[in-house]
Amino acid sequence: EGNPYTWWVGKANEKHYYWGGSGPGIQKCACGIERNCTDPKYYCNCDADYKQWRKDSGMLSYKEHLPVSQVVVGDLDRPGSEAKVSVGPVRCQGDRNYWNAASFITSSSYLHFSTFQGETSADISFYFKTSASDGVFLENLGNTDFIKLELKSATEVSFSFDVGNGPVEIVVRSPNPLNDDQWHRVNAERNVKQASLQVDQLPLEVRKAPTEGHTRLELYSQLYVGAAGGQRGFLGCIRSLRMNGVTLDLEERAKVTPGVKPGCSGHCTSYGMYCANGGKCVEKYNGYSCDCSKTAYDGPFCIKDVGAFFEEGMWLRYNFHSPGTSTKDLVSRTLLSSGDPEITAPDLSLNKEELSFSFSTTKSPCVLLYVSSYTPDFMAVLVNPTGNLQIRYNLGGTKEPYNIDIDHRNMANGQPHTVNVTRNGRDIVLQLDHYPPTSYSLPATSDIQFNSPKALFLGKVIEIGKIDQDIYKYNTPGFTGCLSRVQFNQIAPLKAALRPTNASSHVHIQGELVESNCGASPLTIPPMSAATDPWHLDSASADFPYNGQAIGDGVNRNSAIIGGVIAVVIFTILCTLVFLIRYMFRHKGTYHTNEAKGAESAESADAAIMNNDPNFTETIDESKKEWLI
Repeated sequence: EGNPYTWWVGKANEKHYYWGGSGPGIQKCACGIERNCTDPKYYCNCDADYKQWRKDSGMLSYKEHLPVSQVVVGDLDRPGSEAKVSVGPVRCQGDRNYWNAASFITSSSYLHFSTFQGETSADISFYFKTSASDGVFLENLGNTDFIKLELKSATEVSFSFDVGNGPVEIVVRSPNPLNDDQWHRVNAERNVKQASLQVDQLPLEVRKAPTEGHTRLELYSQLYVGAAGGQRGFLGCIRSLRMNGVTLDLEERAKVTPGVKPGCSGHCTSYGMYCANGGKCVEKYNGYSCDCSKTAYDGPFCIKDVGAFFEEGMWLRYNFHSPGTSTKDLVSRTLLSSGDPEITAPDLSLNKEELSFSFSTTKSPCVLLYVSSYTPDFMAVLVNPTGNLQIRYNLGGTKEPYNIDIDHRNMANGQPHTVNVTRNGRDIVLQLDHYPPTSYSLPATSDIQFNSPKALFLGKVIEIGKIDQDIYKYNTPGFTGCLSRVQFNQIAPLKAALRPTNASSHVHIQGELVESNCGASPLTIPPMSAATDPWHLDSASADFPYNGQAIGDGVNRNSAIIGGVIAVVIFTILCTLVFLIRYMFRHKGTYHTNEAKGAESAESADAAIMNNDPNFTETIDESKKEWLI
């Protein structure tokens, strides 16, 4: 029905449904563009759903969507359905001076270069970013001639020059402010016929040159980038300044110029939104990076899931307190309250928690996550015997723990599911997968403080003291499946276990932890229905071709071809033999007739008999009479 079962995730964590050799929004593979797919009804070779391997490949070159951070392949839960995916390296090419930039930090600062040689033609382009409302970008003077580009106001860019016929000014006005601390591109051109100015994608402003008069731009002073001649200079960043095809090295000149710094700070203003999932944008020289240390994610944009597969009986414990760490330091670092029973009676508490993680399992019941304390308080996320999810809080003040039961969906179906729980005082908000968030409230008699959190458990609870009876029952044999992107407030226990960090000393693991992201992006498309599934088996006893084994590219395919040829030859031979036998039995042997002699000249058969037999008379023997009955 047009819904894709497979997609890839690019920059900004967006899903894309086009493939190598195609383009954004087309939802085709290269063969769909070239119209040579295996099955002409489809736009990808793999969509043919043949029992032999088919391949789609090509380059993804729309750089705004790159790099590829994840590929999700669905529709594999059928017998014999397999997929192979490979992603090649990111390759970058282009002008290495694209980010050659300088920051002008005072209104009187400037850079100077040799005189601009643009007598008959000038082609100037650059990017700028500022929060100031005006300032001179660049200027070069002659006796009377000059050329200048400036930001006249927050919405106006001006290109002015004089070649001896009087000053000429071209102004581009933007409907939106240009001092928004975002990058804007300026392109100014001038030749003997006309001059033009364009800012970003705004309409090009053109001014025709006079038919008579001077045409040569004669300059003698140095080229000033920034303030010059007592004018108010530019405050902000300029990068990739090209004049008549030559990129000026702003960075090298800025290193020896007061009031100007090489590179450009403020990348996070323009690109910080790409640091996802709570990642912090960090300014760097000529760029930025994403600090994912306070998240449960990894990768350059904090969008790579960090998770692990848990075998039966395996568990992980994260201690909120580690030896030698004071309670005050711990609270300030993790926003979690804890105490040291050997020093003081723990009296710190939490008024709110934020919990998020993804999991997949086929077994129930089990304990997914459990937060213990030095008091009877606890929080647990469970899968009950029927496969439904349950959130359990015990904060005191009630006889029984407060339970949130999600009865409308089986969570032990092997598919990845996401859970987000937020508590603020008495209010609890739960979001499951892509369903709308649901609000709950603790009973009026319940305490609203989680007193003295002690440790967080994944997979199984191994705790000293009394444990809730249901949790104790669910604890055996333990969780089997995948857990990923687990985060409790600012703590990411799985990431601490799998990535060496300062928090790794808080982690204790029983068993072997195998890293896996568990396919943590939940499937948003339902499985293919039996009516539209070309590989659906109507009978449970039916034999599936090849017993679920993929046909290789070599021997198996050749065997199938040879077998088919042999079958055709045998069939042809059998058909030929049947035809020959029928023909032989029909014509085999000799036969005699009593055909009368002279029949050739007789007018009829009767005449031939009479002419040939002289004894023929009208008398007919009684034994030879014919009777009509």
